Amino acid sequence: MGSFVISKRKNGEFQFVLKAGNGQVILASEGYTTKAACENGIESVKKNAQTDARFDRLEAKNGKPYFNLKATNGQIIGTSEMYESVAARENGIASVAKNAPDADTKEDLG
Repeated sequence: MGSFVISKRKNGEFQFVLKAGNGQVILASEGYTTKAACENGIESVKKNAQTDARFDRLEAKNGKPYFNLKATNGQIIGTSEMYESVAARENGIASVAKNAPDADTKEDLG
């Protein structure tokens, strides 16, 4: 089962990542000014990950595929890693859709 991990950046902002059951990071958030806003971002991922249309399939300047997960208002709530192939990106999207809804939330604020 997947899990969300909230951490604090050096600049004091909060960020979350979604990890698959194997511990691999499959989605990372932007920075949030408060922990509560970060937790709201996690709830948004849980909701929006079930709608395929919320995933923007993109290609980086170096040609590597990646995706953004967007909320209903169009705001980006998470970004994937860079993948080696379109098929790998699709597997990443499927992994977010599978892991996000029931993932627990942990904190690593040390």
